[in-house]
Amino acid sequence: MLISLVVPCYNESEALRPFMAELTRVLDSMEGVEAEVILVDDGSRDNTLDVMQDVAKQYPIVRWLSFSRNFGKEGAILAGLQAAKGDYAAVMDADLQDPPALLPDMLKAVREEGYDCAGTRRVSRKGEPPIRSFFARRFYRLINRMSTTQLVDGSRDYKLLSRKALDALISMPEVNRFSKGLYEWIGFRTKWFEFENVERVAGETKWSFWRLFKYSVEGIVAFTTIPLTLSAILGLLFMVISAVALVSLVIRQYLYHNSVDGWTSMVCIILLLSGVQLFCFGIFGQYLAKMYMEIKRRPQYIISRSSDEER
Repeated sequence: MLISLVVPCYNESEALRPFMAELTRVLDSMEGVEAEVILVDDGSRDNTLDVMQDVAKQYPIVRWLSFSRNFGKEGAILAGLQAAKGDYAAVMDADLQDPPALLPDMLKAVREEGYDCAGTRRVSRKGEPPIRSFFARRFYRLINRMSTTQLVDGSRDYKLLSRKALDALISMPEVNRFSKGLYEWIGFRTKWFEFENVERVAGETKWSFWRLFKYSVEGIVAFTTIPLTLSAILGLLFMVISAVALVSLVIRQYLYHNSVDGWTSMVCIILLLSGVQLFCFGIFGQYLAKMYMEIKRRPQYIISRSSDEER
């Protein structure tokens, strides 16, 4: 039985060696389990690739892929999963925020307990900036209210899949990928494992508040069309308000023969309606942009080098 461990890496040169030491310690304790570790260099700007090559020499179970440029974590996850040869596959970060110690129980759930997936979720966000934690919780509530695909609050990309679930996941050809949602969209029985938040073993997080905000918008656009419906309702609401205001002004002019004075109120109304229109156009633009990217069918990643080619 072979398990494939996919590890996306972007500027993780400091974390790779401690990560591999901890991961191999856990793997050595799992009897009857063979493993391959697929390290994916997502166009790192430091010497991550050099460290990967050294690690591969030290640990024969390691394979590595290197992108021609930075394509993002979603592309790295997809590349690793498509390269996986195992009967089971798991995605985990290289910074040890995804505890390798959970792997034995996760594998047991999928092998022996009738589950197809084993997911992980953080039950605390200790060490995170409060503002980031606040908006993260609001995001999960918002998307779960708008989408039929329900996300688990605090869920991580750290997930173990059976070959059946893995094949279903990588069969989806979409370019704009949001793994947290795709994990849930494919269905299958999932057992969840909870753990306390773990600090990075080395280096700094690559997820700024702005990048997380953009990622959350991508998730909402990818799994619900409710914003389009809301924009239509908003437009209809303002049409009704405008019609009522127009009738009121006509009646007032007919009864009192005095026009409404002041241009300030008119300017405010124009700015308000213009803002609403631009907001709705922005929502339309998000969906059109995703359609544009899907229609072009560009690859999600380009591999520049790999360990398989150099052996």
